[in-house]
Amino acid sequence: MPQPADLPNDVEALKGIILERSTKLEVAEALLISQKLELEKLRFEIAYLKRMKYGRSSEQLDRELVQMQLSIEDLESSLAAKPLEVRPAPKEPPEKPARRPLPAELPREEIVHENPCACPDCGGKLRPLGEDVAEMLEYVPSHFKVIKHVRPKLSCASCQRIVQPLAPSRPIERGLAGPGLLAHVLVSKYCDHLPLYRQSQIYAREGIDLDRSTLADWVGGASALFEPLVGAIGRYVFGAYKVHGDDTPVPVLFPGRGTTKQGRLWTYVRDDRPAGSAEPPAVFFRYSPDRKGERPRAHLASFSGVLQADAYAGFDKLYGEKIKEAACWAHVRRKFYDIHVALSSPVALEALEQIGRLYKVEEEIRGRPPSERYAVRQARAGPELKSLHEWLHKTATGLSKKSELAKAIRYALSNWVALTRYCEDGRLEVDNNAAERALRAVALGRKNWLFAGSDDGGERAAAIYTLLGTAKLNDLNPESYLRYVLERIADHPINKIEELLPWNLLLKMPELRIAA
Repeated sequence: MPQPADLPNDVEALKGIILERSTKLEVAEALLISQKLELEKLRFEIAYLKRMKYGRSSEQLDRELVQMQLSIEDLESSLAAKPLEVRPAPKEPPEKPARRPLPAELPREEIVHENPCACPDCGGKLRPLGEDVAEMLEYVPSHFKVIKHVRPKLSCASCQRIVQPLAPSRPIERGLAGPGLLAHVLVSKYCDHLPLYRQSQIYAREGIDLDRSTLADWVGGASALFEPLVGAIGRYVFGAYKVHGDDTPVPVLFPGRGTTKQGRLWTYVRDDRPAGSAEPPAVFFRYSPDRKGERPRAHLASFSGVLQADAYAGFDKLYGEKIKEAACWAHVRRKFYDIHVALSSPVALEALEQIGRLYKVEEEIRGRPPSERYAVRQARAGPELKSLHEWLHKTATGLSKKSELAKAIRYALSNWVALTRYCEDGRLEVDNNAAERALRAVALGRKNWLFAGSDDGGERAAAIYTLLGTAKLNDLNPESYLRYVLERIADHPINKIEELLPWNLLLKMPELRIAA
C-alpha cells in the first residue's frame, strides 16, 4: 500500500487512483456476494439432499414442540431465580396402552385344558366354579391347493349323443393360475413391492416351481383382461369438474443395452370428498416413455374443467377456455421449508407461518359443502392471501435475485393467479396432495422392480395401479377386489363393465371392505 509521500500532488492523478481503487473494490464486493450466494446455494443443496436421504418426510414445523421448548426454558429460568426444596414425587409406572380386542370375524380354535378329577389336597370331589379365557393370536402359513374341475361325460343310450358340462372359464385362457393366485401375484408386486423373481423364490420354498417368466406372462394376461375396466375408471375420472394431476419418474429397462431409461407414470385423481361430495373417488394412471408436454395433452383430450397440478411447463399449453389451472400451495410451502431447514432462515420461517394460516382455515372447512367453503375462504383466507402477496413483494426487493429465497418468492408470485383460484371456488383444494398421495405406492416400489424389456411393462403397471389405487380409495381390500373381478371378468358383458367398478361393489359385497 503506497504511503502519503508516494502519492502524486496532481488532483487528476489522485482522482484516477481513487477511481481505480473504487472499481477494484466494487469488483471485490461483487465477487464476495457471488461467493456468499454460491456458499448459500451449496449449503442448501447439501441440507436438502441429506433430508431427502435421512430426514423426515413431514414438512410441518412442529410448532407445538418449539412452544414446549420455550416453556421449558421459561420454567428453568424461574426455578434458577427462586430455588425451592421440593421432595421428588414417587414415580408412577407408565400406563400400558390398552390392548385392542382381536377381530370377531377371525376363526377361533378352542382348546380346553382339563383339570384333575379330584382335589389335589384332600381328594374331594371338584365342582364347576367358572373359567378363565385368554386369547392368543396365531398365524397359519398360507398354502396352495389344486382345484380339479371334473366334467363327467354321458352318452345317450338311444342316439349315442355325448353330453358333457362346458368347461369353466379361466382368467387366462389355458392358464394354470386361479383368480386367487393371480390376485396375490399382482398385489405382491404392485402393493407389497415384491419383484416377480422374489415371488418365484418364495413359492419355491413351498415346493411350487413357478418361473419368473411364467409369473410375468400371468401379469400381462391379467392386465389385458382389465383393459375395459381401467378404461371405465378413466372415463369416470375425466368426467369430473376438477382433476388432480401429477407424475413421477420410473426406471425402465433399455432393450439391448443392459441399462435403464426413465419413463413417467402420470396420475389423475377424482376426489371431491373434502368438498362434501358423496361421489366415489377414483385414480387413473397412464404411462409414457418421456415427459413431453404432448403426453398430458393426449391424456386430458376429453377433459374439460379445472386441473389442479404443480407448475410443470408441459401443462401450460393445456390451459385456456377448456381447462383452467389451479396451482398447489404445498409446492410453495415445500420450497420455503427446504430453505428453513437448510439455512435456518427467519424469512422462510415467516413465509411458512403465513402459509400455515391458510391451511388452518382449510382444516376447519374440510368436508363442508362448496358454498360454505367459498364463504369462509372469502372471509378468512382472502385477507391472509392479500397480506402474504404484499409481504412477498416487499421482501423480494431486499434479496439477491440469485438467492434461494428469491427463487421461492418468484415461484409463488409467478403462479399467484393459479394459487389463489381455490379461494374463488369452493370445489377446489388448496393443494395437489390428492395426486401426490396416489403416487406414493409407485415411489415405494420404484427401487424394487424394473419393467421387463420394453415400455409395455409401464402400460401394465399403470393399468394395475389404477385398479389397486381406486380400490383402496373406496376402502376395498385390493386383493379381495382383484380376486372378485378375475373370477368374473372373462365372462362379464362388456356393456355392463361398470358393475365391476369398486364403488358399485361396496353394498353388494361388504366382505370386500378393508377390515377396520
